[in-house]
Amino acid sequence: MADNKGLRINEQIRVREVRLIDEEGGRTGIIPTREALELAKERDLDLVEVSPNANPPVCKILNYGKYRFEQEKRLRDSRKNQKALKNKEIRMQPKIGSGDLDTKAKHVQEFLDEGNKVKVTIRFRGRELAHTELGYDVLNEVKKRLREGSFVEEKTAAMEGRFMSMTLNSKVKPGEK
Repeated sequence: MADNKGLRINEQIRVREVRLIDEEGGRTGIIPTREALELAKERDLDLVEVSPNANPPVCKILNYGKYRFEQEKRLRDSRKNQKALKNKEIRMQPKIGSGDLDTKAKHVQEFLDEGNKVKVTIRFRGRELAHTELGYDVLNEVKKRLREGSFVEEKTAAMEGRFMSMTLNSKVKPGEK
């Protein structure tokens, strides 16, 4: 039975022949599995199947406990360096004043500078819904007030019921510049 990582070790390897790599990384060649197990036991190490889908499977002689520790450490380090992206949303109305629009655009720019995606939403109430062009004007004004380097993910602002929205991202689009 394989362990939790899907690697078979020592007696769990049930194939007749394996391609062996010794502890220094040198290729020993294709040898019978029994012989590879004996070599590993002589050196007080484990025989680990590192590439089970190869023909024949590739096995390596190594200290399995140390190998697992290094793999888990590498995984922890890669998780530590990842930054979780967040989707932020800024809501406004089509009748927004110039000063308020400046403030909202400044908040959008701050979110983009942090590496987040920002969804800018215009909420229409009552008869405002008959004048959706005002929403397009507000969204275009927000885009004008942002620094270079941000782009709209969708080509046009989308209407969803009483809401019009566009999604902005801080990365420069591939192929542009």
